[in-house]
Amino acid sequence: MGDNFVRLHEPETIAELINLSKLRPVVVFKHSLTCPVSAEAYEQMIEFGQEVALIEVQTSRELSREIERRTGITHESPQVILLRNGEVVWTASHFDVKADAITKALKEHGSTGPEEHST
Repeated sequence: MGDNFVRLHEPETIAELINLSKLRPVVVFKHSLTCPVSAEAYEQMIEFGQEVALIEVQTSRELSREIERRTGITHESPQVILLRNGEVVWTASHFDVKADAITKALKEHGSTGPEEHST
């Protein structure tokens, strides 16, 4: 696994991520361990190279449901959600999960440097 991933398991971590996004952008990646499309998206997230909150949907279903409940974003997998100031400011799923698209979204939503991308 790429060393830029922070695996999440507990539903209460969503509140922590939302709070953290008030300080800096937070990138969340929902990943299916069995889906070939998600495997391609995973490679894009490695290429992205910055810290990413990783939710493996098979092992963290409750966490995945909690993020949908708190954000209003319908669950998809693979899926990237960018949180900023406590809100979802950008999302992509399936073949739209691309390293360069995430980098562009970060620039558009207030990121000023690599240090801000940590979770």
